Amino acid sequence: MSDYGKAFALMRDAAQGPWRDYTRHAFVEGMKGGTLPRAAFLHYLRQDYVFLIHFSRAWALAVVKSETHAEMLAASRTVNGLISEEMKLHIGICEAEGIPQDQLFATPERAENLAYTRFVLEAGFSGDLLDLLAALAPCVMGYGEIGTRLATEATSDTYRDWIAAYSSDDYQDACVAVGELLDMALTRRIGENFEASPRWTRLCHTFRTATELEVNFWQMGLTP
Repeated sequence: MSDYGKAFALMRDAAQGPWRDYTRHAFVEGMKGGTLPRAAFLHYLRQDYVFLIHFSRAWALAVVKSETHAEMLAASRTVNGLISEEMKLHIGICEAEGIPQDQLFATPERAENLAYTRFVLEAGFSGDLLDLLAALAPCVMGYGEIGTRLATEATSDTYRDWIAAYSSDDYQDACVAVGELLDMALTRRIGENFEASPRWTRLCHTFRTATELEVNFWQMGLTP
C-alpha cells in the first residue's frame, strides 16, 4: 500500500504505464541532473502558476462537493496550501529571474494547460467529490513522489529549491491528507470494498486520463 493511502495505490497501479511516463519524464530527469535548460523550466513554471490558479478553484469546488465537516476541512486546507505556499514558490523563483507577479499572472495559457485544468474542473462540475478527487490526485501525489525521489537522487543543486518544496514534510503531509480524504470519501459513498464497485473502473479511468495530461504538461515544458 502506498504511503498516500489505499485508493491512490490502487489507482496508480491501474495506470502504471502513464504513471511511469509522468513521474520519470525527461523534464523530471532533467531537473534531477541539472541538465534542464533554465528557459524550459521558467516556461513550465509560468504555465504551472496559471495551472495552480485553476487547480485552487477545483479544490474550492471540492469544498462545495463535500458531505461532511471533515471533508470540507481537508479540501479547504489544500486550497490554502496551494494559494499560500505552492503559488508563493512560483512567484519567488520567477521574481528572482526578473519576472514580476503581474506578468506571471498574465501568462497566456497553453492548450495543454487548458486541456488539463478544464478536464479537472469538468470532472467536478459534472460529477461528485469522487470524480473530482480522482482527477485531482495525480498532480498532488505525483509531485510528492517526484519530490521525494529527486531529493535523494538529484546530482545537481540547480533545481534544489523546487525539489525541496515538493519533498518537504509539509508537502508530504498534504499528500497523506489527500490520500486519507480520498479513502474516506470512497468509503462513505461506496463502502469499505470500494474497488469492487461498478464505479471504480470509471474513477480509475479519470485518474489515468489526468495522469496522461500530466505527461503532456511536462512535454509542453520542453517546448517553450
